[in-house]
Amino acid sequence: MVGTANGGKRPITPVTPDAPVTPRQAFSVVNGGQDPGLRSGPGSVNGSGCGGGGVGFTREQVEALLNMKIKAKDKFNLKEKCDLMMEYIKKLRLCVKWFQDFEGGLSLEHEKLKKLFESAEKKSNEMEMLMNAKEEELSAIIEELRNNYSVLQEKFTKEESEKLAAVETLTTEKNARTTAEMSQASLTEDLEKAQSECSGANQKIISLNEMYKRLQEYNTGLQQYNSKLQTELNQTSETLSKVEHEKAALMENLSKLKGHHESQQAQLASTKASLEESIQLKEALASEVGCLRGDLHKVREDRDRQLSLVQDLTAEVVQYKECTGKSAVQLGTLTSRSQELETKCASQMDTIKRLQERLATAQKKLELSDISSIETRAGYEEEKKLNSELIIRLAEAESKVIEGEALRKKLHNTILELKGNIRVFCRVRPLLLDEGVEDETKPISFPTTTEALGRGIEVLHHGQTHPFMFDKVFMPQTTQEEVFEEVSQLVQSALDGYKVCIFAYGQTGSGKTHTMMGTPGSYDDKGLIPRSLEQIFEARQKLKEQGWKYEMQVSMLEIYNETIRDLLSANKCSTDGSANKQQYAIKHDANGTTYVSDLTIVDVRSSKEVSYLLNRAAQSRSVGKTQMNEQSSRSHFVFTLRIFGVNETLEQQVQGVLNLIDLAGSERLSKSGSTGDRLKETQAINRSLSSLSDVIFALAKKEEHIPYRNSKLTYLLQPCLGGDSKTLMVVNVSPAPSSVNESLCSLRFAARVNACEISIPRRQTSMRYMEPRLSYG
Repeated sequence: MVGTANGGKRPITPVTPDAPVTPRQAFSVVNGGQDPGLRSGPGSVNGSGCGGGGVGFTREQVEALLNMKIKAKDKFNLKEKCDLMMEYIKKLRLCVKWFQDFEGGLSLEHEKLKKLFESAEKKSNEMEMLMNAKEEELSAIIEELRNNYSVLQEKFTKEESEKLAAVETLTTEKNARTTAEMSQASLTEDLEKAQSECSGANQKIISLNEMYKRLQEYNTGLQQYNSKLQTELNQTSETLSKVEHEKAALMENLSKLKGHHESQQAQLASTKASLEESIQLKEALASEVGCLRGDLHKVREDRDRQLSLVQDLTAEVVQYKECTGKSAVQLGTLTSRSQELETKCASQMDTIKRLQERLATAQKKLELSDISSIETRAGYEEEKKLNSELIIRLAEAESKVIEGEALRKKLHNTILELKGNIRVFCRVRPLLLDEGVEDETKPISFPTTTEALGRGIEVLHHGQTHPFMFDKVFMPQTTQEEVFEEVSQLVQSALDGYKVCIFAYGQTGSGKTHTMMGTPGSYDDKGLIPRSLEQIFEARQKLKEQGWKYEMQVSMLEIYNETIRDLLSANKCSTDGSANKQQYAIKHDANGTTYVSDLTIVDVRSSKEVSYLLNRAAQSRSVGKTQMNEQSSRSHFVFTLRIFGVNETLEQQVQGVLNLIDLAGSERLSKSGSTGDRLKETQAINRSLSSLSDVIFALAKKEEHIPYRNSKLTYLLQPCLGGDSKTLMVVNVSPAPSSVNESLCSLRFAARVNACEISIPRRQTSMRYMEPRLSYG
């Protein structure tokens, strides 16, 4: 997996004993621009050596080897340079081989610790299952004993309560019997008194009858006077109603207080007084004759009530006699039941004693089981502690493996840095349905040797095989996700403050736009640009936790017929063919920053906003139909994302730039059949790509003058091709036999690009604020 962009070569000078070794800037892994360090020196682990020769490397030796700057005494002595370089490469190979052996030892130890951990975990699981089963069995026994004890306790309390209730009922029956006898004696006395009162009441009734006759005679004389006193009669009626209420209350008290003779006499006196008051009122007020008649009628009713009361009292006396006989029978049954309950309580006390003995034995067993459970738990804790120790050792081994892998990547990237900073990937698209080669030999093949596997490609042309080697070669069945995995670390460098440039090159119809943009509406076929944006915004969210705040700006343009077009401009005149189109100029400042004047710059906060802008730009981009491709890109598309990050905690600012470029496809006029506007477009595309070739050739030959100004494309890409940017070119190749010539030309050009040397990329950590313009370098 590609982790960095190629670093530029430096002049090689020999290391002399007198000259101090000055540390040079190491080529950083493209995952944040930071060199991974070892936590401990690999050479100190078990004394590992390389190839059995006893060669070992410590952290300091590896760092010294990486930071070694080779200088020759005579810079024109190529042989001395070559010898020093070969010696340095041998040391690097020895170090890499030693790290591979060390990594193998760590993997074996990792497997051994993993097996020990699995066996210990299995034992601990079995012990835990046995302990759980024993705990469940003991808890079931304890629960059963507790249930039996609670049931017996409930039975005992129930029987005890029944016994107490029977004793209470017996005492209440005895008390009721005595009270009944007392009430019977008092009732007989009351009966005799009531009979004497009844005879006195009869005499009063006879006298009242005689008085009534006299009052009738007197009533005829007072009828006239009765009308005058009608008003007073109403008042007397109210008082009589009160008297009636008092009589009713007295009668109720008489029924309730049958056993109290003195209260009855007081009530009788009160009734007599009320009768006398009523007679006096009748004598004083002649108008009260009618009321006296009613009173007379009520007195008769009282007599009847008293007679009925006497009858009720006699009936109650009979009922009390019957109750006395029944209570005697109930007393006998209760005494027999009490005896039965006492015997039953005695038997239950015996069972309770037996259950208490069983409970004591069960508690002893429970204590023994608790002791065994404690011992089992102690064993389990020991196993658990052993497992935790094994986990820690396993984590340490894994960290050592990770550190070794990081150092291996660093050594690999350091070797690649010696070749240059422009990295080249090659991608071969799948064959189309109308490009079948059943009767022909496939012109493109992939070698399977160890050195060329995944990096080599061969083209068969006129019976001759042309081999090429690149940093990575993707076969036709490679998915978009697999391609992005190789590029993802390079994209991450933009967040860390580096300038990053990725551009797709190849003939028309070779799959450049598919590689960069993907298939619209398909999640799995998203290209490098959408996937890069998703990764950047996801990493931005994660870095928020570390105190980083990022601002991002996007611009998109195309170079069509050597004219710059703003694809995000709201003014449609900038994208049509009218004469009043906007003029854009490419400018470079003293700090090596490139920007386009008057270009639309949009602040973005999410990948969805950028996707919307990409769709908007795709609708404005120049696309045409040729004989080689139905939807051929007729312009160079440049997507630029400028990143500005601030960490107030670390007091640090970074500024990175991500350029993603989809170049227009090269094509031959004889094959494309272009005419008119398409012919002009093809000529402009071929001229700009030819200027790009001239720049690459000049860089490869290390000429003093590099013709960047020959084309708008090369002038815009000047920081990416000859500056301090991390640059990657993805050359796209068609496997069709009809495109062998174009594929061979593309691969040759890519090989020259891979041989170019540019400056070592540097991190942009200036403390300046973001300028309102967009940089391309």
